[in-house]
Amino acid sequence: MSEPRSDITLFGTCPASAREHGPAYLESVREVARWSDRAGYEGVLVYTDNRSVDPWLVAQTIIQATTRLAPLVAVQPAYMHPFTAAKLVAGLAFLYRRRVHLNIVAGGFTGDLEAMGEALPHDARYDRAVEYASIMKRLLTSPEPVTFDGAYYSVAGLRLETVPPAELGPRFLVSGSSPAGMAAARALSATGIVYPEQPEMQAPADPSVTQGLRIGVIARPTSAEAWDVALARFPENRAGRVSHRLAMSRSDSQWHQQLSKAAEQDGTYWMRPFKNYRTFCPYFVGDYDTVGREIGRYVELGYTTFILDTPAEEQDLKHTAAVLDIARNRSRGRV
Repeated sequence: MSEPRSDITLFGTCPASAREHGPAYLESVREVARWSDRAGYEGVLVYTDNRSVDPWLVAQTIIQATTRLAPLVAVQPAYMHPFTAAKLVAGLAFLYRRRVHLNIVAGGFTGDLEAMGEALPHDARYDRAVEYASIMKRLLTSPEPVTFDGAYYSVAGLRLETVPPAELGPRFLVSGSSPAGMAAARALSATGIVYPEQPEMQAPADPSVTQGLRIGVIARPTSAEAWDVALARFPENRAGRVSHRLAMSRSDSQWHQQLSKAAEQDGTYWMRPFKNYRTFCPYFVGDYDTVGREIGRYVELGYTTFILDTPAEEQDLKHTAAVLDIARNRSRGRV
């Protein structure tokens, strides 16, 4: 499979640990990581929440199973001090000579946060995340002691013994489509990740901040083939619908609430996996050309980083590669 070109940065997504257990889950992680590594992806997203296995344990498994793939670890400030997170990044770089990218999340499920005694409102959590990631960035880019006195964190003369070389430094992404999330990405010079609306409704990327999308893709040579796969992979599930409604009632994520109100299907744009609580992003389903042109419209709007949902089989990545070639050509005016 050809390596993705530099104009689009691709991340995959690790399987969620809540659906598998123990050794079987570890093997699923290794399998998806190897597929993504062979496909030339930059990295794979590793979830974090109160129910998932610790993402740093999964990150180490990904590194051990691959040759160049970088884990994209979701980092929730509520779970650990920024020094601890920076030390983990530096430690993996030191031990394996590999990068670890960071997806800074502010948390969306209020029940998870309340269980931990977290009482900060939505926008304030992003303010805290900016302080958190700012301390991490300074620790990971300079051997000089870090002194910082903010509203949420205060450190004095803090430093890492082993600072990763520049080529092993992490890329920072911020998960959040709200104004507070985008402000955090801008303050950190990070990539802001959003959940897209239909292409004709999606606003152009903000030129003041790098932006990317979180999507799923099921594409085949013909639309009928793609929909056969999609409907078999994500059948209607009443229990899933109930779980989705319950989860959304406990979430203060503005974008998840907006996605919940979207029509289940509009052309290639498909929301059933999201509304059946099987994933947390829209899917694009159809033939290569149609899906490629749709995704190309987002690239034209300035979205150049894509986090793709977890593949069911390695062949999914090959089908997606065909779609992305069409998307690139559209964005360059060739189709």
